[in-house]
Amino acid sequence: MRKPLIRRLELADEQATDDLGIAIAAALPEDFAGWSILLQGDLGAGKSTLARAMLHALGHQGRVPSPTYTLVEPYQFSRGDVYHIDLYRIASADELEFLGWSDLSSGLKLIEWPERVPFLTDEADLRVQLGYAATGRVARLAGLSERGTNLLSQLPGLTGNPVTS
Repeated sequence: MRKPLIRRLELADEQATDDLGIAIAAALPEDFAGWSILLQGDLGAGKSTLARAMLHALGHQGRVPSPTYTLVEPYQFSRGDVYHIDLYRIASADELEFLGWSDLSSGLKLIEWPERVPFLTDEADLRVQLGYAATGRVARLAGLSERGTNLLSQLPGLTGNPVTS
């Protein structure tokens, strides 16, 4: 398996997290069907904030609820469907089919708590790990596929040299 390209970005405040979500949405190709973006981090680290900013940047008007209890929140855009997914309450990979997982392959999947189903990393394009830093948050972005790595190279403001993990 190819090691992912990883970049780091300091996020001083919530607006910086919004800006990252907007930048990721802008870098997505016109046809984003089949893409998966993994959103990882502790409670309150900004996963839903990032997903909300992406959805608004893609054109959603109005409220973006967290999918904590619904598990999947679907959105329709002229470019295609987006599924905001929260796997926190999933106990095993077997439960994905109850969510209609196979029906979600036609759109972009924004997946919170993907570590609950470890094989998702093998199928994903981009991983955004959000964490706490001394004066805000930090994002570690990993290109997990060729197209994810290409998207990552288009994002402004990423610091440090490429590293592998």
